[in-house]
Amino acid sequence: MISKEDLKPSTLFVDHTHLGRHVTGLERITQELFAVGSLAPLELRPITSSSTVDLIFRQNIELPAKLARHPNALMLCPGFPPSFALTRFGARVIPYIHDLFLLTRKEDLNRRARLYMAPPFRYAVKNLPCFMVNSQYTRDELRHFCRPDAEILLYRPAVRNIFGLKDHMRDDDPKRVKKSLRLLALGTVEPRKNLGAAVDILQALQAQGHAGATLDIVGRFGWGDEIEKLQNTPGVTLYGYLPIEKTRDLMRRADLFINTSHDEGLGLPLLEAQYGGMPVIAPRQEVFQEVLGESGLLIDPANPRQAAEQISAMISAPDWVRQHRVLSRHNLSCWNADAENDRRDMIVKLRSLMEACKERA
Repeated sequence: MISKEDLKPSTLFVDHTHLGRHVTGLERITQELFAVGSLAPLELRPITSSSTVDLIFRQNIELPAKLARHPNALMLCPGFPPSFALTRFGARVIPYIHDLFLLTRKEDLNRRARLYMAPPFRYAVKNLPCFMVNSQYTRDELRHFCRPDAEILLYRPAVRNIFGLKDHMRDDDPKRVKKSLRLLALGTVEPRKNLGAAVDILQALQAQGHAGATLDIVGRFGWGDEIEKLQNTPGVTLYGYLPIEKTRDLMRRADLFINTSHDEGLGLPLLEAQYGGMPVIAPRQEVFQEVLGESGLLIDPANPRQAAEQISAMISAPDWVRQHRVLSRHNLSCWNADAENDRRDMIVKLRSLMEACKERA
């Protein structure tokens, strides 16, 4: 049993400087896995910021200063990559790796990511001895870039029903679905999300007999040249960033959740959508197989005609809505059980690292 008394001499700082803006996947992971009390009985001490300038100051000056003043402390970095100055504290700095896109998809990065985030991320990945990751897929990818002796700790997020969905709210009236099939996609409008492929699949569905099919896209407008195509396609509605309440209304009305990303480190919204019992459509890639198992429909986004045929076949099957409710429930149950095991293992591991830190100090 881990007691709080055992942990008082050491400190677990956690970088929350990226919070307080739009809540996307990066922020949600931090709020779920690294909030005060999330690793109880370990006590986390968040460090926040009030503006972009303050964020830069704290990440580059204050966070390293914290470790310099507290020689037996650790720093967890679940948001932005640790700065060059922070990485120099070595084993006392543990980043949470969401994905490797800063290294593997440079062509899809915006200016801020290329100039401010990618260089320290590359340095940290190359030099630090310990990391946390959100999936087995990310762990395997990280192995290609980190030190051979680096320890990579699996810390998957438990998935809550943040949208307040119910898995019995969807009807399977064939006439209604044939007439008005409703697809939904969540994510920042930027090149890596490959939302143009979702539009191509929508148009293929419309050509194959679902003339009234629509696609709702929820997510802030990022960068790239896809926005104009999305805005000018009949049946596509761009909502921009929406609060949870308004997103919930769209999810309740949707028939299918679709993701056509070139790559993801996890794909948290796919799991969150399963609380609504709706079928999830995703690319046939290793990470989506890991996340969805047998509960999702895996497609090739580069072949919209074939993808549309797969979708049509799925929703033509008898009792397809009930079947996907059952599959979604089972998948969420298995995922959350694994996530809880990860959390328990992480508490033990962090305690061990803190003890080692005290010995070095």
